[in-house]
Amino acid sequence: MFDQPPPTQYNVLSLGAGVQSSALALMAAHGEITPTPDFAVFADVGAEPTEVYEWLETLKELINAAPNPFPVYTVRKGSLTNDQLAVTVSAGKGAKPIGETYVKKIIPMFGITPDGERRGAIGRACTQDYKILPIRKFLRKKCGIKHGQKNATITQWIGISWDELQRAKESRVNWMQHRWPMLETRMLRSDCINWMHDHGYPIPPRSACYYCPFHSDSEWRRMRDEDPEHFHKAVEFDYNLRSQVKKHDKFTKMEVYLHNCCKPLDEIDFDNDEDRGQQTWDFQAECEGMCGV
Repeated sequence: MFDQPPPTQYNVLSLGAGVQSSALALMAAHGEITPTPDFAVFADVGAEPTEVYEWLETLKELINAAPNPFPVYTVRKGSLTNDQLAVTVSAGKGAKPIGETYVKKIIPMFGITPDGERRGAIGRACTQDYKILPIRKFLRKKCGIKHGQKNATITQWIGISWDELQRAKESRVNWMQHRWPMLETRMLRSDCINWMHDHGYPIPPRSACYYCPFHSDSEWRRMRDEDPEHFHKAVEFDYNLRSQVKKHDKFTKMEVYLHNCCKPLDEIDFDNDEDRGQQTWDFQAECEGMCGV
């Protein structure tokens, strides 16, 4: 499964801007992984921390200055933040009557029912709708994919390291095949960090939405202590999400939260394990390897 796939017309690198994806891009730009990608694509949902966007610009410069440069394109469906908080009016095509309002479950979220039962993670369309599909739409146009095409003419490189191999998924479209160069050599995330260090490159920040419900508690704690601006923005988003569902969505019969303990983020003691008390969710549960790499 993890051997290099057959050659295709295009080699495209899906760029996540985290350490694995950044190391993969720079290794390719240095000729350590071949062939050189025709281009890379970054899917921007509009909710990454500022340092990620700054690193992406730096990464573009580093790729361009390397021996085997390639262009990096950015695609964007819209604002995930605005879309998640938006109120939708039912057109009456499903179970919701026409004219009724509701809030779409785009991001994964956790809920607590009136009788105290905790549930999650409801939703989880963010990766598919705001990363995978926009990239596919761009590739179809950029690479001239024909309607109904069944032969693979694109190889999509994805920066999944060996310690996250369970995230590797085969392509769901006939015209594209997946390749995971780091799985071919069993390269770990720590190996990516060492490669970046050995080549004099800075270690990239983690690429993920600042309010992602799959943040580990250590990541929430890091944000609280080291990036209070985005932690406070996540707190505000958490409150706004809950408020929108309460006011405009009678179909969701629970209070929703970003954290699986079903408490507001600013009321959780991230230094006290007993305050949380539910299974840990993290990027290992995320699909396709498009986030957090």
